Amino acid sequence: MAFCFFCSCFCLFPTFVKNLQSLDNSASNRNDPYASLRYKEFNYYLVIRFAFVFALAMQFAIVEWKVYALSGDPFSLGLIGLAEVIPAVLLAPFAGHLVDKREKRDMLLKCVVAYLAISTGLFLLTWDKAVEGISTHHVLLMIYVLVFFGGVVRSFVSPSNFSLMSLLVPRELYANASTWSSSAWQIGGVLGPALGGFCIYWFGVHWSMLLVVIIFLAPLYSLIQIKPKPVYYTPKGETFFEGLTSGMRFVWKTKVVLGAMALDMFAVLFGGAVAMLPAFATDVLHVGSLGYGLLRSAPAVGALITMFILAHKPLVNKPGLKLLAAIFGFGLCIIVFGLSTSFYLSMAALLISGALDGISVIIRQTILQLKTPDDMRGRVASVSSMFVGSSNELGAFESGFMARQIGLVSSVVFGGCVTLGVVVTTYIISPAMRKLDLKP
Repeated sequence: MAFCFFCSCFCLFPTFVKNLQSLDNSASNRNDPYASLRYKEFNYYLVIRFAFVFALAMQFAIVEWKVYALSGDPFSLGLIGLAEVIPAVLLAPFAGHLVDKREKRDMLLKCVVAYLAISTGLFLLTWDKAVEGISTHHVLLMIYVLVFFGGVVRSFVSPSNFSLMSLLVPRELYANASTWSSSAWQIGGVLGPALGGFCIYWFGVHWSMLLVVIIFLAPLYSLIQIKPKPVYYTPKGETFFEGLTSGMRFVWKTKVVLGAMALDMFAVLFGGAVAMLPAFATDVLHVGSLGYGLLRSAPAVGALITMFILAHKPLVNKPGLKLLAAIFGFGLCIIVFGLSTSFYLSMAALLISGALDGISVIIRQTILQLKTPDDMRGRVASVSSMFVGSSNELGAFESGFMARQIGLVSSVVFGGCVTLGVVVTTYIISPAMRKLDLKP
């Protein structure tokens, strides 16, 4: 059922693109909520964005469930995040530097092939016949190794995606394009973990992972439909080391960008409860794999609602204050989730946290698109992935470590409280964030 649903959507997409082409391409008014969707290649980009996140979110939901089933230890869930974040952080400067020098579509094609190989490996590791005679310890170790290689690939995917989007729509549509791009990301984030949980319930872990392998084939068609794009980066006598670190220097000098990245990083680092959901679903809420799928998708459902609202009502007035308020509310939701013993209250807390997090995502992406020069997009996006993207995995490790030290519930509540403290501190010390303006 899940596979048929995905294939139907993907097969109907070319017709959807043709219909969009029949619309007036001159409708690039920033007040038009569908302005960026008038551009054919941007729609293919949305499919790529969706398919990547859908497959990876589903894959991680399945891997997390499998790892917890094998180990029964919340700390083992934290190690999944640690295994991915190490290469993602270490390789980020090099990946951004390389992406700026190379054609973006070609980079993404290579990343798709790499993800296919990794997912195939995870498919084999979840097959009882393939791992027969191998100890549980070694199976877990091999899963962590493949997750590690996934982190290597991700270090290239993030800057490639970020750089490609800016080449598909005019500058005045960056905010609108960021909203739709984030929507595609959130739709994948909704369907991926939800179908992951449902497929585990219906088919088991092994066949669910096979579906992930098949889904990774989807971006290939869309990438072929996008024409190669120009490369703007031309080294001007800078050394290799200067090229690697120029993105970091730019972020450090641009205080609004630095503030947005740091705020989101600490909020996600200490306020992330998603990595502990297998433990909450099993040991606290007692809802099994089906409930786990619903819990896993709740934040993305909330964020998706926010994305569609903001596509029609952009954040124009005082976006910095709205960003701070949204992350403060996010921290409160995490505290409620940690204390809840009701499945429905936990669902509601995660749903609202996702809606508030959606505001943060759109504002941060718009800041990056508007403030970053074309020839530095890959390197700045890599720095962003170090700050924000990797904080999800570091947050997973932090949650797993704290769960072992002070208990599962206490670790999540503690993280939510730290998030509140980070927001208050940022409000006090960052006037640039309070006065943020997103006009291009």
